[in-house]
Amino acid sequence: MTIERIVFAVAGAFILISVGLAYFVSPYWLWFTAFVGANLFQSAFTGFCPLALILRKVGKESGPAF
Repeated sequence: MTIERIVFAVAGAFILISVGLAYFVSPYWLWFTAFVGANLFQSAFTGFCPLALILRKVGKESGPAF
């Protein structure tokens, strides 16, 4: 998997997990959903993604986006 696919998979998993936690535990977990969405939004314009930097340092191959 390339860095982009891993980032999208992790972001999607985080969003689904936080929505489930908001439903079953506390609605305050929706703040985490908002954080993930805001990070995805800013990375679309700046190209900066903390997870992509970590994955690059671990040796994962990069695709065209990051």
